[in-house]
Amino acid sequence: MKYNRDILEIIFYARGGQGAKTAAEIIAQAAVKEGRFVQAFPQFGPERSGAPTKTFVRISSSPIRTHEPVTDPDMAVVLDETILDSENVMENLSRNESMIVNSEKTAEELRCKINSRGADYEGKIHPVDANGISVAIIGQLRPNTVILGKIIQIAEIARIESVISEFRKIFERKIGREATKKNVQAIEKAYDIIS
Repeated sequence: MKYNRDILEIIFYARGGQGAKTAAEIIAQAAVKEGRFVQAFPQFGPERSGAPTKTFVRISSSPIRTHEPVTDPDMAVVLDETILDSENVMENLSRNESMIVNSEKTAEELRCKINSRGADYEGKIHPVDANGISVAIIGQLRPNTVILGKIIQIAEIARIESVISEFRKIFERKIGREATKKNVQAIEKAYDIIS
C-alpha cells in the first residue's frame, strides 16, 4: 500500500496506556521531516487506563484543511487484538486498504475472527507480534514502538531512518541511550518482517 495519493488517513485502535498517541506523533513527525503536511490527534472515551481509544493521523503532500476525525481510513492499526471483539475496526476499509494487527495469529485467522462478527472484510491484514517482539528485545510490553516499523514498511509514508531519528529525539533523554537502542532494534525487527 504505497503512499501515492494526496492524503493518507490512518486510525489507531488501542487501549488507554498503550501509546497509540505517541506512535501517531512519531509517524507524523517523521513525515514532517520529509516535507509532508500532517495531523495527529486522539479521541478518548472514558479517560481511564485500558479503555478503548482512537487516534487519527493524516499525512498529505499539500496543506490539510479538515480537522474532523478520520471516518474513511486508508489503514487501520490495531494495537490490542481484543479490540477486534468490540470495535468495528474495518469500517470503511476497502479491499485495496490495509489493517495492521498486533497479534500472534495469522492473517487468515484474524480474517475469520473479524468476519465471524458479520463483516466481510476483504482487504489486506498484516499481523505482527508486537507484544512478543517488544518483550523479547526491549524487555517490556511496548507494542506501539514495534508497530512503527510495520506501518512504515506497509504504507511507505516516510523512511525508516526518519522514524528512528524522531524516536531518538523524543526518547533518548527520557529513557537513556541503551533503552532507546533496544526500542530502535524492535522497530527495525517489525520493519523487516514480511507479511
